Amino acid sequence: MNRKNFGLIIFILFCISSCSKRQIEESQKTVSPNILLIVADDLGYADLGSFGGDIDTPNLDELARQGVRFSRFHTAPVCAVTRAMLLSGNNNHIAGMGSQQLQTKVTGYEGHLTDRIIPLPDLLRSAGYHTYMAGKWHLGDRLEDGPQAKGFERSFALIESSANHYSSKGIWSEMPTSPYTEDGKETTWEEGDYSTDFYTDKLISYIYSHREDGKPFFTFAAYTSPHWPLQVDEKYWKKYEGRYDEGYEVLKAKRFESLKKAGMIPENAVLPPSHPGVKPWDSLSPEEQKKEARKMELYAGMVDNLDFNIGRLISYLKETGQYENTLIVFMSDNGAAAEDFYYSEFYGPYIQANYSEEYAEMGKVNSFISYGPQWAEAGSSPFKYYKGFTTEGGINTPMIISGPGVENKGDINDSFLTLLDLAPTFFELAGVEYPNQWNGKDVKPLLGNSLIPLLTGKSNSIHDSTYVFGLEHRGYAMIRKGDWKILSIERPFLVENFQLLNLKTDLAEQVDLKDSYPEKYQEMLAEWASFSKEVGVVIPTPKKEND
Repeated sequence: MNRKNFGLIIFILFCISSCSKRQIEESQKTVSPNILLIVADDLGYADLGSFGGDIDTPNLDELARQGVRFSRFHTAPVCAVTRAMLLSGNNNHIAGMGSQQLQTKVTGYEGHLTDRIIPLPDLLRSAGYHTYMAGKWHLGDRLEDGPQAKGFERSFALIESSANHYSSKGIWSEMPTSPYTEDGKETTWEEGDYSTDFYTDKLISYIYSHREDGKPFFTFAAYTSPHWPLQVDEKYWKKYEGRYDEGYEVLKAKRFESLKKAGMIPENAVLPPSHPGVKPWDSLSPEEQKKEARKMELYAGMVDNLDFNIGRLISYLKETGQYENTLIVFMSDNGAAAEDFYYSEFYGPYIQANYSEEYAEMGKVNSFISYGPQWAEAGSSPFKYYKGFTTEGGINTPMIISGPGVENKGDINDSFLTLLDLAPTFFELAGVEYPNQWNGKDVKPLLGNSLIPLLTGKSNSIHDSTYVFGLEHRGYAMIRKGDWKILSIERPFLVENFQLLNLKTDLAEQVDLKDSYPEKYQEMLAEWASFSKEVGVVIPTPKKEND
């Protein structure tokens, strides 16, 4: 459908729906809250204005003023793993995504959501919720593993990990055309539509379609922005022109200080050194610096456009009387992204043959640009490293929650939370009991705790010092218990490579304490042994690297 025609239809629907605003408001006084889950793809911790970032995000900043910012919210280190945990309330190995992109017959590494869990939308739908999604799926490429099969009533989904933001033209040699489905059937992309704009149109149309039946909705806005390739209309990135000419090291330091000023990190926090693979800014030629600055301008433009579209969603809910009864959760799926497959030995030849990285083409439909580890370091400030790692830079991401029952508006909560806490929260809001069986099969229990006591101001935390959270992906591993963490980011994985860290005193993960606290180290290793056995960590060799 032509975007102009689609926009006209949405406008007409918007006008009609505003006429029934009072009826909707009256009907929603007795129904469960709507839930809007917004996930940005590869957004850095330090990007948002309300977190101390320099990118213009007025709609998300207003959401933060009306809700609560969470400074120590943890996801998985990569896209599909986070989605598996988010939509199951369980560990990625239990959910079937032990290794992103790897599909095997090994338990835990099936490459799709398994029957060991209950898909979040499936259970909510059984409880009377409408369930909608638009955007990135990345949880299995067969139709029987798609969103429709896992409980989404309406969906428009990118099945793979990433895509051109303007076109169906693929970016992987094995997929020259990006795969999409709508409502469980293969569909095509309308050339020229921009991903974030289009997904927002879809979500609004889905919500509108059942606006007067009195049932609540769960809507999953699974945006693909600001994931590479960096592409966005000039009107969004042009306003940032020249802003990043001082380079990524300066931006990292500036953001570190602005994060302190915003209250997101303590005053005594230490800025960690950059990854060894990052080239010093001063070592680049003027031409290279010019191109690097444009990368960050494009990235900022994508975040700016993302915020604009989130504002469209919120405005629609307000105009139709649904905003006051909608819990809104905004989060990123992992830390800032450092991959640059244009120069990959395996993927590079195909991308180079089909896309350009020339300065004059940057940001356009035929351009393939990533901002790489250099800018990802600034995005992950004040943490160590970025996406892919189980360091804090890969898994400590921004989260904002606003809506009915959320007290202490404008506050920052510093307690340790994880994405496993969201499913229990949504089920409690919906009044849903999590069963022991689903479709005649035993399922694993949820691993997180509901955030409701925290959101209502009855408690300042939901996990005590005995709560254990573990992650493993492709040999990178961690265990968190209270303020203590063991971390291994060396390959091949060996238990003796675990470091012992105390995040209360060392947020930057710079000081290994295993020799100073041998008893605590052994305690944490025992937790790893228990965790890895429980979830079935086997660390198989991955066959693909793209995410």
